[in-house]
Amino acid sequence: MDYQTILNEIKTEVSPLLNEGKVADYIPALADVDPEQFAMTITLFDGKEYSVGCSDTLFSIQSISKVFTFTMALKLYRKELYKRIGREPSGNPFNSLVQLEYENGKPRNPFINAGAINVTDSLISFYKNDKITYEEILKFIQAISKDNSIKSCDEVASSEMEHGYRNLALANLMKSFNNLDNESVNVVKTYFKHCAIEMNTKMLSRSMMYLANNGTDPITKLEYITPSQSKRINAVMLTCGHYDASGDFAYRVGLPGKSGVGGGIVAVVPNIMGISVWSPRLNKQGNSLVGTKALELFTTKTGLSIF
Repeated sequence: MDYQTILNEIKTEVSPLLNEGKVADYIPALADVDPEQFAMTITLFDGKEYSVGCSDTLFSIQSISKVFTFTMALKLYRKELYKRIGREPSGNPFNSLVQLEYENGKPRNPFINAGAINVTDSLISFYKNDKITYEEILKFIQAISKDNSIKSCDEVASSEMEHGYRNLALANLMKSFNNLDNESVNVVKTYFKHCAIEMNTKMLSRSMMYLANNGTDPITKLEYITPSQSKRINAVMLTCGHYDASGDFAYRVGLPGKSGVGGGIVAVVPNIMGISVWSPRLNKQGNSLVGTKALELFTTKTGLSIF
């Protein structure tokens, strides 16, 4: 299959949509990004990589980091993790307080904000220190991406903390239900720090390889998680990876994926490739508008869908 030609076609077809949608301006440091950028990368099991657009440009991965922290927590805690967090779609906005209150402080899944904050808390409890926890998260992301240059943007992390009242409220609400072990402020700071990690589509596409291959990197042969854990993570990505638009993403794209409000999306074609796409303007549900369309075109043109 001529992947490069397909990516070039997609770029041409989505270009008229690049002025639609809206950047995540509620995080001031993200509001300054050039909104009409586009990049897409796929990485195959033999290490071949195909890209189009500004695939070397770094951007804030935001909620894509939740895939990596969920991976770490599931590896450490196994089924015990589900005592504090669910695995069902939320059907509500990613920062909903109402659902968390109604369900007694147990987040519906690890990809809504409350769930990811809870997962971060579980990692801090294991590593005993929020600074070490962040360092371990970063080391894991660098390892699966095969790139030690990856780091967090302090400006974005600080900007999020300055405007993070709702996320602090989520943490405090969980704390009130005895479902948060550590101090809310420290947990949320660590959460924002891993959300503020910057990557490009090449790095992100490479980072998905272990989930495309049952928990083992097909290029280095390193096993990061078990096949069963990989299956679980992909399932939650499919059902919960795009917040209250997860069903629509499954319907249109047909791949396990995870979005971030920085405009990035990662996706997995099991046993074939990792994919990443980036375009900063978001749709109403907080997912990249052009990125979603690009992935829909990709699965349509290639026939590579899990359905």
